[in-house]
Amino acid sequence: MRQVTPYRDNPGMASNPDFQNYYDEPSVPPTQSLAGTHAPSAFQSNHDLAETPLAQDPATQPLNNMPAPPQNYENLEAPTPNNDWLERSQTSSKRSKWIVIGSAVTLVVLIAVGVALGVTLSKKNSSNSSSTDPSNFQKNSALKHSFYGIAYTPLGSQLPDCGNSLGQQVYESLLMSQLTSTIRLYGADCNQSSLVLAAIQETKVNMSVYLGNYPAANDNGTAYERQKGEIQTALQTYGAENVAGVTVGNEFILDYVTQAGQTDPNGSAGNQAAAMLIPWIQDTRQMLSSMNLGKTIPVGNADAGSYFNTQVLEAVDYGMSNVHPWFANQSIDDAAGWTAQFFQTTNVEPAASLSNSPKMYIAETGWPTNTSQFNYSPDDGPSIASVGNLQIYIDTFVCQANQNGTGYFFFEFSDEPWKATTYGGVEGYWGLFDSNKNFKNLTVPDCSI
Repeated sequence: MRQVTPYRDNPGMASNPDFQNYYDEPSVPPTQSLAGTHAPSAFQSNHDLAETPLAQDPATQPLNNMPAPPQNYENLEAPTPNNDWLERSQTSSKRSKWIVIGSAVTLVVLIAVGVALGVTLSKKNSSNSSSTDPSNFQKNSALKHSFYGIAYTPLGSQLPDCGNSLGQQVYESLLMSQLTSTIRLYGADCNQSSLVLAAIQETKVNMSVYLGNYPAANDNGTAYERQKGEIQTALQTYGAENVAGVTVGNEFILDYVTQAGQTDPNGSAGNQAAAMLIPWIQDTRQMLSSMNLGKTIPVGNADAGSYFNTQVLEAVDYGMSNVHPWFANQSIDDAAGWTAQFFQTTNVEPAASLSNSPKMYIAETGWPTNTSQFNYSPDDGPSIASVGNLQIYIDTFVCQANQNGTGYFFFEFSDEPWKATTYGGVEGYWGLFDSNKNFKNLTVPDCSI
């Protein structure tokens, strides 16, 4: 079968892939930068996120120094022969009576004031709590819960800079929760696993996340071990309730095979890559099992659609396939149909034939909305990168995939400017939101799942 020329915005490079030979371009570095030393994050994974208790209600506090009523009350109306004494006694009695009455009235007034003050402070505390509780937020009417999942790379989650923060994660979790209840991460550097789980719990949104470990083939497992530690810390701190799986590797086989000048994921280079990747998958599963998390977390792998190694698929609980009609030179009118057919014939059916039958997902699919002049290619394909074409892809893919029961992660949450300046072409413009987190001029179909 005719070999496909690798494609990624290289001038003068044509690409006419078919179902059996489609894959992402190997020359583009992975989403996560794995070089360098792990820089400390501004957010510590053991940070106590508990809310500060409200002040005590003044209405429940004792009222001190209140005057007490007089003791040993006598019947001053009894007859007595000493009128002079009676007059003085009656005067004193009246004065005592007014003291008693005044004390009682004062007590009632102070109690009423205390209760009123308590109610006022209680309302104020309740109002303040409501205004600062991130789970109470105004939803965007343009967003609908119609996407199965969204691929997500937090801004600032690449080494060595690590500029991500909990505040950013909270805000972005609120946005994504209006579109989906499932997201996937690519790696674990820069404390992103802990930050994402913390944000989900802080906002109380209905969200599950596939954590990711993005290992490198040429560092003797350094990147894998570093990210394994990050994932372990996140699970120890925030538990497994919101964790749907842990994905080990992203396009690992693709990168290794193409760098070796080969094309077959089950050839010699593909099997060499599998020999590195499978022990990491097994080690991750063993780590999760030893943590007694109260649930079994599945372990999977993500790769380009045509580059799954059979041995790797036999070692995982699930596979995630990158299926991009744009990089396969499909027109926008054919894009959704091509994606569904490619995924079914190239990924779902082969996986179902294996003894472990790993569940298959589409890890990435979408359509770019712009391109930069840096590394721009005139051979981008028959349809342009535009918001209008992204709208067509959403309209023709999302609801049909939902109806078919296809698990997919739409690529991606927001534009990534660093990709535009580093790689050029369409790389930085795949988001549903722009880089400032403004929702693009899109209409989300109403096919909630």
